[in-house]
Amino acid sequence: MSRLCFGFACALALSVTVSLSAADWPQWRGPGRDNKISDFTAPATWPKELKQKWKVTVGDGVASPIMAGDKLYVFTRQGGDEVVRCLEAETGKEVWTDKYPAVEVGGPAKDFKGPRGTPAVAEGKLCTFGVGGTISCYDVATGKLAWRNETKGTPAFKTSYSPVIADGKCIIHSGGGGKGGGGKGEVVAYKLATGAEAWKWAGDPPAYASPVLMTVEGAKMVVVMTERNAVGLDVTDGRLLFKEPFQAARYGNTVTPIVDGATLILSGQGTGTVAAAVEKTADGFALKEEWKSAQAPHMYNSPSLVEGRIYGIAASRKLYCIDAKFGKTLWVDSKVRGDCGCVLDAGSCLLALSSDSNLLAFKPDEKAYAELARYKVADTPTWTVPIVAGKRLYVKDKDSVILWTLE
Repeated sequence: MSRLCFGFACALALSVTVSLSAADWPQWRGPGRDNKISDFTAPATWPKELKQKWKVTVGDGVASPIMAGDKLYVFTRQGGDEVVRCLEAETGKEVWTDKYPAVEVGGPAKDFKGPRGTPAVAEGKLCTFGVGGTISCYDVATGKLAWRNETKGTPAFKTSYSPVIADGKCIIHSGGGGKGGGGKGEVVAYKLATGAEAWKWAGDPPAYASPVLMTVEGAKMVVVMTERNAVGLDVTDGRLLFKEPFQAARYGNTVTPIVDGATLILSGQGTGTVAAAVEKTADGFALKEEWKSAQAPHMYNSPSLVEGRIYGIAASRKLYCIDAKFGKTLWVDSKVRGDCGCVLDAGSCLLALSSDSNLLAFKPDEKAYAELARYKVADTPTWTVPIVAGKRLYVKDKDSVILWTLE
């Protein structure tokens, strides 16, 4: 009987693993960590309003929801606990939930007590990174905790970056002055199956940006932004491939890098935007600057690359567009948006959602901002990246998840 149950559980987990579809949004900024939507067709005529299908209260936090197959995964805080939920994407009905005690959040982060790190799902596992540095791994089919580890140290604004799963490993960047961190940091790869440490690189504490993956000259690497450097590490063994100075002028806040082939596009508020080629050297790799622009995103907003142009929300809270080949600013819209926001590549159009809770549809135009439609999608601030799948739009506001449909 035990073997039969085990076999059934394995089959169920396998079905979750292999049922991934083009509409999946399994991690921070989507499948490629680049805000590109693969399952959307813009309507010939945009409707006057969206239709709300359901709304579920899930708790506080600015971690974005993710989706794999027909399930949503949401990571929030309720009372004194951090809570992980699996919901049916069609109905919002809860499938499973787990919780554990959360750390107390004060100081500069006191108004954002919930998680900020977006979960990641792959290979039948779901990984979360809590506001106090707790990393947890769950079986997606059952919600059973596979393993849990505590990291060392958090920055002043607490853990605000998302894990990445690659080659059977969950990779995180932790550290900072709080919780015994001592101003140090480390990038750790945990074996997804067991939680055992696969490798570790010790260095600077993180700068709030989330890691990204890229492959150059056959070398698969994870790129992390520390308080003072851009660092590339070999995904297999954690070997240091490059370490180049890059530090944001304001609070040290850099945003998630953009990967464009063998080029990295790095941004930080007060520092600007830099494009740098990752080049092979005799003893590793190095960054070679291609261009630099004074235009930069707000420290809470990671820009997106679309058809050779970079779109983002500036510190002025205005949408902007930069040419990705030469770094020239093509336009800056006059309208003030929210503090935080994202721009999604939906193919024939772009979709943007900022913390003012307005969803914008506009043309991918190099000359000016050209709006197609605008919708109010929440009554409270929206600091997260939405999920767009077909005609469905999943939005996380302050304490709820809402499903809107484009009909």
